[in-house]
Amino acid sequence: MNALRFGLAALPRRPLLALAAWSVPEALPSALLGVAVARAVDSGFLAGRPVVGLAWLGVLLLAAGVGAIGARQVFRRLGDVVEPFRDELVRRVVGGALRRAVAGQPDDGAVVRLTRQVEIVRDTYAGLIVVVRGFVVTVVGAAVGLMSVAPVIGLLILPPFVLGVAAFVATLGFAAERQRAAVRTDERLSATAGAVLAGVRDVVARGAEEHAAAMVAGPIREQAAAERALAGTAALRTLCFAVGGWLPLVVVLAAGPWLVRRGLTAGAIMGALTYVLFALQPALSRLMSGLGGSGLRFVVTLDRILTASTVVTASAPRPVAARGYDVVLRGVTFRYGPHAEPVLRDLDLILPEGDHLAIVGPSGIGKSTMASLVCGLLSPASGSILVGGAPAGVMPGTRVLIPQEAYVFAGTVRENLLYLRPGASTVEVEAAVEAVGASTLVDRLGGMEAPVRPDELSAGERQLIALARAYLSPAPLVVLDEATCHLDPAAERVAEEAFAAREGTLIVIAHRVTSAERARRILVLDGVSPDLGTHAALLSRNPLYRELHGLWHPGLIAGASPTPARPSPPVKPSALPGLPALRRAWPSDPADQGQPHAV
Repeated sequence: MNALRFGLAALPRRPLLALAAWSVPEALPSALLGVAVARAVDSGFLAGRPVVGLAWLGVLLLAAGVGAIGARQVFRRLGDVVEPFRDELVRRVVGGALRRAVAGQPDDGAVVRLTRQVEIVRDTYAGLIVVVRGFVVTVVGAAVGLMSVAPVIGLLILPPFVLGVAAFVATLGFAAERQRAAVRTDERLSATAGAVLAGVRDVVARGAEEHAAAMVAGPIREQAAAERALAGTAALRTLCFAVGGWLPLVVVLAAGPWLVRRGLTAGAIMGALTYVLFALQPALSRLMSGLGGSGLRFVVTLDRILTASTVVTASAPRPVAARGYDVVLRGVTFRYGPHAEPVLRDLDLILPEGDHLAIVGPSGIGKSTMASLVCGLLSPASGSILVGGAPAGVMPGTRVLIPQEAYVFAGTVRENLLYLRPGASTVEVEAAVEAVGASTLVDRLGGMEAPVRPDELSAGERQLIALARAYLSPAPLVVLDEATCHLDPAAERVAEEAFAAREGTLIVIAHRVTSAERARRILVLDGVSPDLGTHAALLSRNPLYRELHGLWHPGLIAGASPTPARPSPPVKPSALPGLPALRRAWPSDPADQGQPHAV
């Protein structure tokens, strides 16, 4: 019912009136069909005047031409009705998916709704308008013609026809349930198959083809069963068509002698049969095919789209007033896929507002994943993440994330810097550029109004622009996910010290040891038991941190205080004694793969 109400409400009034107006000439052939045949037989051919008979058939031909003009105008205006309806559906699907994402609720069916179901609804919506309008035009024209030929024949034909139509309409609810089941199984199969295909290389590499096939086998069987059940409704439609389409014909033929005794002519009976065979039967067939096939898909698929959007709207959290911008993780577990090993497991962390935290650990251990979770880009499998007392996905404007590959767009330097804070003054922009050490770069590019060509900038230059943009933003929480990895140590120090002095909270995915040493606290991820503490405390108690720190400072003796030294070049974790065996036991974090790391 929601889908029907939405479809009816979406009909624009003015284009709909134009369709109705042009349907009048289109109804003319249906109204004159039987009348012309009756007059051609009685007054022409049976009366020995073939010219008169041909003239009446010529009238029917002219009426068909007028009807063709009306049909052409109808189709020309069909887009004015359908396209606004499709645009509204796209807005609902995209808006619903975005609201789910902000609320931390992944929507696996959004893609199939947008790419397939919206198109199904748009096409079937146009088809239904054509079919229903054509059915009404034909039936009204045929009914007027039947009553003009002989009212008694109309009373014989129309009741069984109406009975067949009513029986067909009564089966639509039953068929709709089967269509809903088909749509649900289609979405489940799409989501499962998409997950398997996304990991096809891992499946082949690990020899897990049988496991992958078993994952999709169940959804395939469910969809096949739903499609077979849906096909069973075709038998009911055939029975309804027999009642509404063929029973009137049988009734007229059986009542032929009685009609002749009442004075009806052969032409009148032939005209009545013409209405049945060439007007009512085709109209009923098109109606059953349209409503019973694409019509059911329209109602069920549209209802699915509206339900998803309504659920999102109803379940989306109300705006929550932030209690500061502290970050709280409670029992957070995250895995990439339902059967994958957790990247993070039962992680608890409290990060007070204004804190400065560095996260260290071997490549693939979950550092970038944790950054994405805090920023609301990923949702935990279990546990909760609160930023300022609100779920991480509810208030996206409260944080800014700079990944390793910084994004710079074509435009001026000023436009790039103002992207997150359009209303910033020139003084504030220049102060941000100076703070992160990007003044030399801006001068070299030609000043604030100089054009930026991203492909002509180095990775480090793109990072400097992104850092200045983030520094200027009003977000009280900044997450640097190896955002300075392409800068030299001196430039990195300037940028990180600028963010540390900036009001707000700072989380740094450490790229060099100096990033960890500058932080107030350090979180060491080892895949088993995360350890949180200061630099000195971790050096004294955490073997992994000592080994990582020793890798950064090769001359460091365990337990000794670090001496100022130029950071050593990045070394892969496999070069660290004793780590290869541990690394093989750790779950891999896809968010870290393919990225250079200092550990």
